[in-house]
Amino acid sequence: MKRSINALFILLSALSLSAMVSCKKQLAEVVPQDAISTQLALTDANATQTLYIGAYARLRAYNGTLFNLGEMRSDIWADGLFTESADATSQQLYTHNISALNVPYSSWGSFYNLIYTINNVIDVLPKSPVTDPNRSKWLAEMYGMRAYIYYTMLKTWGGVPLTTVPVTTINGAAETYKKRSPQDSVMLLVKSDIEKSLQLFGGSNTFPSGNRVYWNRVATLALKGDVYLWSGANMGGGNADFTIAKNALLEVKALQGSTLNLDANYADIFDPAKKANNPEIIFALSYESGQATQGTFTIFSVNGVQASSYSFAPSATPTVNTVYPYVNGANRVGMSQAMITRLTSGPADQRVANSFKVMYAAASPFPVRAVFLTKWIGVVSGTSQVYNNDYPIYRYADVLLLLAEAKAQLGEDPSAEIAQIRTRAYGAGAPAFVSGSVSANINAIQEENLREFIGEGKRWWALRRAGDSYVYAAINPAYLSPTSTAKLLLPISASMINNDPLLLQTPGY
Repeated sequence: MKRSINALFILLSALSLSAMVSCKKQLAEVVPQDAISTQLALTDANATQTLYIGAYARLRAYNGTLFNLGEMRSDIWADGLFTESADATSQQLYTHNISALNVPYSSWGSFYNLIYTINNVIDVLPKSPVTDPNRSKWLAEMYGMRAYIYYTMLKTWGGVPLTTVPVTTINGAAETYKKRSPQDSVMLLVKSDIEKSLQLFGGSNTFPSGNRVYWNRVATLALKGDVYLWSGANMGGGNADFTIAKNALLEVKALQGSTLNLDANYADIFDPAKKANNPEIIFALSYESGQATQGTFTIFSVNGVQASSYSFAPSATPTVNTVYPYVNGANRVGMSQAMITRLTSGPADQRVANSFKVMYAAASPFPVRAVFLTKWIGVVSGTSQVYNNDYPIYRYADVLLLLAEAKAQLGEDPSAEIAQIRTRAYGAGAPAFVSGSVSANINAIQEENLREFIGEGKRWWALRRAGDSYVYAAINPAYLSPTSTAKLLLPISASMINNDPLLLQTPGY
């Protein structure tokens, strides 16, 4: 059976918490007619497969949320130069204008819709007609995805309600109430799901042929390294957790070869024409022309009118509209001049050159006006720009920099991994790295993270994962400092607390 995320994009039988409050009927009685019922999935392998693939379709819908949570509170876009009115959501995040009365994401970012879908697949698969190897493999994927989502929620809110079984009946609002589990309990579930995923994959590190848009064992290992680095630095795990992270990442590095490696040409990572069996991609969200395309990054481009009056060089040419004649977005988020200078100074870095372009006024004295994020520019189809880049969740560069971080945290030398990243970025003239103190090495790794993952939703998490001191060193203290009222976690909304008497506000708010 051919698996296609897009062709089988369906409405699934999970309801949001807010909708569940007043529900008193069987979920099967209220799902739309075009949803796959649990009962059908229990008897029809095709229906089970559709339910399973639908979890990926639902995950893709969170692309914008995953990007915003992982990047927009960082230093990349703060105090930026942009040409239109500010994007309100982005500005709230990068200025850290956050309080109990000014909550960026209510209803837990709607992640429970996705979690309920994954829980349903995990519950149905063992009872369905689907047999091994697909049954174990698909279950392994779902446990890996659930661990990734709960990890994202832990990083965002700290303690969150935990639910690991599908909701089948609701006889009253009180049944929907659920208190926040402590952070340690959430982390225990994340680590448990990681181990279940690894066990169910059975040691197979094979990538599916074609685009790498299905979770796999290598993705679970990358997640394990990420998670244990976080718990080591932020939850008291220390060297024991850093060692577990290092070993998981070394297992991935040992696979380096023709099917897993850095792309020599950085732009090839994101090229829609080079998705199939791309060796750098470990797991990505799928976008295809005519099926589903990117919509998250239009606010990082430019509108058609302005495109004719801006150039990509401090001269009258080339104007933006001659380079990208069919782009028509907006320019509502930007980088500061200081960040632009930081990234574009020094040796030519192909990561920067293939992530964004600086836009200048196309008239003397050609001042800088804004930046244009080109990483997700897609392709031209006829007279249209089609945004069909896949969105990587993990790629091989993640593994190398996470491994460098694990070594640095353990007081070991991360030179090999940093050199590999820099050689790809700069070529033979790559700046040399000399191992130093723990903090000096982590700062060097943070600089590579900054450049490597522009626009990929990872900079804020990289700072947070390394430890609070690295966050405060990077962020403008007017927005966030140890003595400010801003917090690293997000609050929950008053409506959430009013709707569920068991919920308590995030500490500090």
